[in-house]
Amino acid sequence: MSRTAVIAGQGALAPAVIAALDAPLVYALDGFAPEGVEAQPFRLERLVPFLDSLLDQDVSRVIFAGAIRRPRLDPELFDNRTAQLVPRIMMAMQSGDDGALRAVLDVFQEHGLAIASVADVAPGLIPGEGVLAGEPSAADRRDAERAALIHATLGPLDVGQGNVVAQGQCLAIETLPGTEAMLEFAARHAGLRPNPKGAKGVFFKAPKPGQDMRIDLPTLGPDSVTQAAAAGLAGIAWQAGGVILLDRDEAIRRAETAGLFLWAMPVSGI
Repeated sequence: MSRTAVIAGQGALAPAVIAALDAPLVYALDGFAPEGVEAQPFRLERLVPFLDSLLDQDVSRVIFAGAIRRPRLDPELFDNRTAQLVPRIMMAMQSGDDGALRAVLDVFQEHGLAIASVADVAPGLIPGEGVLAGEPSAADRRDAERAALIHATLGPLDVGQGNVVAQGQCLAIETLPGTEAMLEFAARHAGLRPNPKGAKGVFFKAPKPGQDMRIDLPTLGPDSVTQAAAAGLAGIAWQAGGVILLDRDEAIRRAETAGLFLWAMPVSGI
């Protein structure tokens, strides 16, 4: 009987994915296990033996769930077979995080392991098109469309998965520090909006153009709503079918309490 393995990263996504599966095997890069999840650690320096162990346990598919940062590698820990992969992975890293992830996925697949997406195992976590809370105004919709254009333009540079736009002006772009840092920055510079009484601004999120939709999908949740409200924004817009929404009911409750809209935008509008 084939089994499923979850490579658990930090954050709330891994527990949600694990809960949607029937007795998966759960692993995490050493030092990156999410809180409250029992995960067996493994190291990239011994990636090939790890893949062999998955096959020995009849694992046929693997799901990556949660945030993983590049680990610090110890050259002394590499086994001979994994060491042969180092030049290939290091070359892929030169093209950014996306390139490095694709190289690792290729190695998994070359060992006969299929890569499943969150959409495959927990489609309810990825909202389809529609407004989930509140109602974006015409100005909000224009800001969301502007944010989507900025995101699509920056996407090939592998910068991030989100930005904030108010009254057509880009207040912040998500980079390595992450979403919370971006929203804090936008809050500090809210006074740069051309009209203090005009549209408050929109936090937009979407996968990077050309991103492998099986891994590293953008994720929103109740904390995202709280942070957007603290930044004084009108709401959150994202690409329908391309963004994970954790704890949907609580996210909607917080949005309604704060007077924010939540809008899964149609792909055609992005």
